[in-house]
Amino acid sequence: MFLFMVAELSALQQIINSLTGLNGLPVVIVQCVVTTIYTSLGGFRVSFLTDVIQGAMVIGLIIMGVIAVGVETEIDRSLIDPSGLTKSSKLGWQLIYILPVAILTNDFFLSGFWLRTFASRSDKDLRIGVSIASFVILCILLLVGSSGLLAAWSGLWPGDPPQDGSLSLFLLLGQFPSWIVGVILIMTITLSTASFDTLQSATVSTASNDFFRNKLNIWIIRVGVVVLIFPVVVVALRSPDILRIFLISDLVSAAAIPVLVLGLSDKWFWFMRGWEVVVGGCGGVLSVWIFGTVYFGSAYRGGRLVILENGLYVQDWSVFGAFVAAPIGSLLFALGAMILRLGILWIIAKVKGKRFDALDRPVVVSYGPASRLGGGGGAVGGVEGGALSGGVGAGGKGKGRVEAGEG
Repeated sequence: MFLFMVAELSALQQIINSLTGLNGLPVVIVQCVVTTIYTSLGGFRVSFLTDVIQGAMVIGLIIMGVIAVGVETEIDRSLIDPSGLTKSSKLGWQLIYILPVAILTNDFFLSGFWLRTFASRSDKDLRIGVSIASFVILCILLLVGSSGLLAAWSGLWPGDPPQDGSLSLFLLLGQFPSWIVGVILIMTITLSTASFDTLQSATVSTASNDFFRNKLNIWIIRVGVVVLIFPVVVVALRSPDILRIFLISDLVSAAAIPVLVLGLSDKWFWFMRGWEVVVGGCGGVLSVWIFGTVYFGSAYRGGRLVILENGLYVQDWSVFGAFVAAPIGSLLFALGAMILRLGILWIIAKVKGKRFDALDRPVVVSYGPASRLGGGGGAVGGVEGGALSGGVGAGGKGKGRVEAGEG
């Protein structure tokens, strides 16, 4: 969450600087203050409202971008072939693997997604919403992604001074008259605010539920998030490379998520514990360093690979190898941690003369009709009627809460 907030503020100040030439710090500070106030007062429901505004702003920017391309942008055909953007490249093939792994694993860490998932009315509504959103996002990404090609072929990118490729859309929009640029600027700030308040709300929710188990006053957590905003602003202003910020979080996600996903399966991996998840995640990051050390022949450069010092656009296999080493190393370290844990438990069981039960499947207790009646036939009546409602074995007479229909 910290890195995503950094990336959001860093992008905002760069866009303001690109469109107006002004320092983006005042706008960043105002945005942080405003979002902190209304998310503290309205909570996550306000974030839902701003999401609607965010969607409208995105559509508006896309429409204006299309107009900018159709009316103001002139493609210089002599720049197409020298740009090399229409030719296959090693990086292009590498991205076929890197991007799906990076985006898929990273999305597991976005609490905003999970908050919306659990807020859905039903599974059916969730599937419909996700399907519609996926199609809309695909269209938006195709349009926004093509702005990089158009900016390069029209001579607007890299520009003088050179601009980051992530600003290509705004380089195209900057061709409009000043009053239209002002409208675009307002839309951009609104869009950024809607994204930033979601990250703030998700951070509060994660801290309250996951770290403190809802035992700490929510206002104390909100004050803590406000304090967290200060280093976020500082890092954002000192981090010009937005892509690198996302790549670092993507690499950490690629190391931590694979083992976590396996642990969600009660059918195949019921014996996994949090120990394997923690060791696997740390081992995945360590595997990136090991790969970098071997690949570059230098432990120092291996460490720099962990933070992707050279970014994504390199002409070697270092970044690709890092995103391969992270998930595979994570799984191998988790396997080693599981074998170690099971081995220790087996030894303890033998020493104490107890049965080794670390691989036993967890007992799943269902609350069926038999338990509600306090008895029943066979195993269901015996377990549910006896263990849950005081029944005696199969067909026993249940007493208490379950018999009363509260089980």
